[in-house]
Amino acid sequence: MTVIFDGAASGLLLFLISVGLSVTLGLMNFVNLAHGAFAMLGGYVCVVLLNRFGVPFLAAVPLAALACAAAGVLLERTLYRRLYGASHLDQVLFSIGLVFMSISTANYFFGAQQQPLQLPAMLSGQFNLPGLDIGVYRLFLIVVGLGIAFALQWMVSGTRFGAQLRACVDNPRAARGLGINVERVFVLTFALGSGLAGLGGALGVEMLGLDPGFPVKYIVYFLIVVAVGGSGNIMGSLIASLILGICDVAGKYYVPQIGAFVIYAVMVLILIFRPQGLFGRSAAK
Repeated sequence: MTVIFDGAASGLLLFLISVGLSVTLGLMNFVNLAHGAFAMLGGYVCVVLLNRFGVPFLAAVPLAALACAAAGVLLERTLYRRLYGASHLDQVLFSIGLVFMSISTANYFFGAQQQPLQLPAMLSGQFNLPGLDIGVYRLFLIVVGLGIAFALQWMVSGTRFGAQLRACVDNPRAARGLGINVERVFVLTFALGSGLAGLGGALGVEMLGLDPGFPVKYIVYFLIVVAVGGSGNIMGSLIASLILGICDVAGKYYVPQIGAFVIYAVMVLILIFRPQGLFGRSAAK
């Protein structure tokens, strides 16, 4: 039970970071491999606010998300929107270039070492139940992750903005004809994806660590979540993150010699039977 609980916490942290990529890739059809750089930015903003300015953790985390959302707006208006009509290869090459620039920038300002982060007392420690050790911070991650997952699903499928976003992606010309400001919808969506990455990065410093290699180290995990869950599907990303998180923790606990390989094996098995992902739309549809 403890392995399942820790795996669920790990999976929901993975969801928090990767769901922004699912939004930009699946809903905007834009391949942003620099997504991990926004998560790293959120982590560094959170660490600086905590360690240098004494900002409380529960205030530093949303401020880090807002900083990443602002960075996303800036980059979308100046760089990304120029590539909306470009090929996926151009988008990949451009975003990889941003990744290496972000790594060099982080290394210049913060060095190559891991960044320390001290959790507040209210989120530290654990309490024990029969057969289950519950870490307070991991429980906090589960609650936050589930709350954001259901809020995002409601926003995409049950709000006017979600309908406008789907219309802008499917047919921008028709959307403009209906009076929808396509550029504003895209910039808000990009800000949402970047802010979610920053939120996940800030929350993940304690579990994942933080150093300049973060964007390269974890981008494969984010892509696995999107591929397994189905591109653009919020609930698919949530379920995929839970499956992969539990399998990853269980593999590292029970078979540490090959533990890091388990998550890739699970991905391969799922994609053999569901090439479009667990909740992705098939090509025939």
